[in-house]
Amino acid sequence: MTVLHFPASLPGLEPLKEFILSDVEGSTGLYSLDSTELPEVRLFLLDPAVHLPDYTPNTTAQLAALGNPEPGNVRVLVIVNTSDGAPHVNLLAPVLLDVAEARGAQVILEGQDLPVRSELRQPAATR
Repeated sequence: MTVLHFPASLPGLEPLKEFILSDVEGSTGLYSLDSTELPEVRLFLLDPAVHLPDYTPNTTAQLAALGNPEPGNVRVLVIVNTSDGAPHVNLLAPVLLDVAEARGAQVILEGQDLPVRSELRQPAATR
């Protein structure tokens, strides 16, 4: 469990800026992001390094939103949406985390051809 500060609130969640990031028990690379200011607000974040190995966005231009942290201190997570029943992730607007400073920002990756809604598919069963 990590307390994170978002200097600019996540879009649609203004004015909330303080969140707790926690592992979702039993799910590798899935996290819960819960508001400390409004406990009923919760998002789910996915680690694309674990679940979407082909997702390699260029986030260099967006690091200013976190105060230009050292690249080794940056984690990229994507927001999971299940509002229509099937899980989708937003690959165009990931959440960047500066793990050293416990800061976060959702950024838009301009000029990159990435979908806002990418369906999550279960891996094929191994035989």
